[in-house]
Amino acid sequence: MIKIRWHGHSCFEFSNGKTLVIDPHDGASIGISPPKARADIILITHDHFDHNQARIVEKEGSIVVKESKKMNGIEIEAIKAYHDNERGNKRGEINMFKVSYDFLKFLHVGDLGHMLDEETIKKIDGIDMLFLPVGGVFTIDAKEAYEIAKKINTKIIVPMHYKIEGLSLPIDRIDKFIELSEFPIRYVANEIEIEKEDIPESKEIWIFSL
Repeated sequence: MIKIRWHGHSCFEFSNGKTLVIDPHDGASIGISPPKARADIILITHDHFDHNQARIVEKEGSIVVKESKKMNGIEIEAIKAYHDNERGNKRGEINMFKVSYDFLKFLHVGDLGHMLDEETIKKIDGIDMLFLPVGGVFTIDAKEAYEIAKKINTKIIVPMHYKIEGLSLPIDRIDKFIELSEFPIRYVANEIEIEKEDIPESKEIWIFSL
């Protein structure tokens, strides 16, 4: 069993013996509560202030990861991408992280700013969960996110990086993404426990609460 918790924006926590946190923010800088987690492993997709606040979730012995790595039975593959649709000329490069954690394989794309080519899609094929920004402005928008979600072989699509109550960033709400969806939508809690048997047979959108 793996616990998955959303800490707002693009920050997710995974725990099953070892706690892994991706893209921690400090809360105050973006108008929401900071993550309340203590991570063994901290993944940073890129060095922007709303994604790289490792200090907020660090504890003694925490390991900060910004590249491919294998540790404690967890396999992390960093896949290069861009924060914009001009090959990084506007906002730089990012790493998408493909992670094998116990029975779960997931991809967190960080602040992806462009459509993915077929070669990259093949590289990330066969995941269980896909974490996608849908708020536009600084990332792909709802329409682009949905096109990517349709192309990637995954079972669970988790939207992130969209406007929520209190968030000070000028990005869109999740409504546009929901309106586009032909996949079943499941509203889940802020923190869920997932077993291998809980992974659906076909694509669903899981929307975390905060």
